[in-house]
Amino acid sequence: MPDAGRATSGNEPDVGDVVVTVADVLAAQARLRRYLPQTPLHHAERFGVMLKLENLQRTGSYKVRGALNALLAARERGDRRPVICASAGNHAQGVAWAAYRLGVPAITVMPHGAPETKIAGVAHWGATVRQHGHSYDEAFAFAKELAEQNGYRFLSAFDDPDVIAGQGTVGIEIAPHAPDVVIVPIGGGGLASGVALALKSQGVRVVGAQVEGVDSMIRAIRGDTAPKDPVASLADGVRVKVPGFITRRLCAQLLDDVVTVREAELRETLVRLALEEHLIAEGAGALALAAGRRVAGKRKCAVVSGGNIDAAVLAQLLSDVRPRPPRKPRRRSVEGDAPPAGGRAPARTAAERPVPPKNTARAARSVAQEAETAVHEETIW
Repeated sequence: MPDAGRATSGNEPDVGDVVVTVADVLAAQARLRRYLPQTPLHHAERFGVMLKLENLQRTGSYKVRGALNALLAARERGDRRPVICASAGNHAQGVAWAAYRLGVPAITVMPHGAPETKIAGVAHWGATVRQHGHSYDEAFAFAKELAEQNGYRFLSAFDDPDVIAGQGTVGIEIAPHAPDVVIVPIGGGGLASGVALALKSQGVRVVGAQVEGVDSMIRAIRGDTAPKDPVASLADGVRVKVPGFITRRLCAQLLDDVVTVREAELRETLVRLALEEHLIAEGAGALALAAGRRVAGKRKCAVVSGGNIDAAVLAQLLSDVRPRPPRKPRRRSVEGDAPPAGGRAPARTAAERPVPPKNTARAARSVAQEAETAVHEETIW
């Protein structure tokens, strides 16, 4: 992808000296190993994609990785300040859980309209919840102001080296399964940057996914840094007006592509994921899978980034969305039954059709033996 270079606007911070490397991701993995279990990979056969199930992570999202790594790294540096963050929900829950485990005071600023299930998740772990504004960016500005006034440590949801390194551990866990392409959702860019750092040296293509009208990262990479309000979307977790500055540079350098999907595609994918794969994901969590049909690859892996969706929203989607029936699977190839190059195999005449044996039991055994020796399955991935 084209390199966006360093920020040029006077309002943008200079992050040219901030470096995040694969070594930082490996250090994060060593820190997190004793606190967080590996999430499983699931083969979604009807989609033809492997799914990295971060919706089964602690707090229901990958965000806890970056939050916990940042707090652990701060403790190593001797920084014991209370932490404050702004979040649409998942980062706030990750910070709340990590702060609870480490005994650090935490304050989270969430916009009005944030999903109730995410607000409840934050409060459950004892963090203070402040609601302000009607977007992530308004909550972000308020949280920064509180941090400056009270001497708190502000922890960005994505534009922080320790957070990026923590999110990159998702890629470390995917690597042993040897995909040829990994698809990740993009909001501020922390997950995409971290996963790309972890996997690019392995020769794996990394592709970002955004929703039409919620595409601040792809616009920034192309040089359009003007703030633009994102449209309303089911993917509330990626509705970011201004992407990260560190992550913008990393995404421009490391991502192979960024694709956008329509809102209708995202809604249908989320419903299919629930009905066909029996997996609950939030809107942003289904985004990478929705983009999968636009990405070429034989061994594709999509990150299901979170599963914190309001029950009322899910119920409405299941009621309103009628997904198209899935494609029928390809027929198994049987020796001696392949069609000629010109088209379909000619129909057998009555004389050519095999005569079934009179002994039914012997016929059943004969059919089973033929199937065992003659049928070849494709490798499942």
